[in-house]
Amino acid sequence: MADNYVLGMDCKLYFNPTALTTAPTGAEDWTELSNAKDLDLSVDNGEADITTRANAGWTATAPTLKTGSIDWTMLHLPGDAGFAAIQEAWLNRAEIALACMSGDIETADSEGLISNFVVINFKRNEPLDGAVTVSVSVKPSSYTDWIVIS
Repeated sequence: MADNYVLGMDCKLYFNPTALTTAPTGAEDWTELSNAKDLDLSVDNGEADITTRANAGWTATAPTLKTGSIDWTMLHLPGDAGFAAIQEAWLNRAEIALACMSGDIETADSEGLISNFVVINFKRNEPLDGAVTVSVSVKPSSYTDWIVIS
């Protein structure tokens, strides 16, 4: 990894089939979900309108609750431990701990969203001229945090 940029191929998605029961630290027993392909991590703040007459005709906004989601594609590989863990979480409506990191979870300065997630979408894609894949969408459900490994 270079000092002035991070390549997507160096980022890591980790899973732990055992849901977190305390605030995440990064020291949990993580397994890389190496079957993940393209991934989008979306983190946002909600917003509250705090406009008053004193704002000289401008609206004013304050950030409120944070939201997050992770969307990725993975190969449909039933024998793969990561695929099986995500599919099982979806089938059972169960939480699964995930860490979406900018690098190795044991490397200093690696950072990312870590939480228990629920699988919202598990869409199988069957292109005529390609491998069967699954598009996955997850959203945080508990113990959500943004961590930086020190």
